[in-house]
Amino acid sequence: MLGMLFNEKECKELDYVLRKELDEMLLDLSDQRLDQNIRHAIANRYKTVFRMYARFAPQKELSKYAWGGRSSQIKH
Repeated sequence: MLGMLFNEKECKELDYVLRKELDEMLLDLSDQRLDQNIRHAIANRYKTVFRMYARFAPQKELSKYAWGGRSSQIKH
């Protein structure tokens, strides 16, 4: 486990970076032109970044990025 301390400005920046990364990955996951293996790797990364974001995001914001049943779109 790794602990880090951030000031308020750094927390806002981290929030912004994680949200933008989640947005990009959702866009990529909806792109049917991408190979299934690539989409699967993106989905795994999405789960990791989402868990990071979930540690400090308000519930209202978190629900915007809840991937939910969309995982069924990725065939193994």
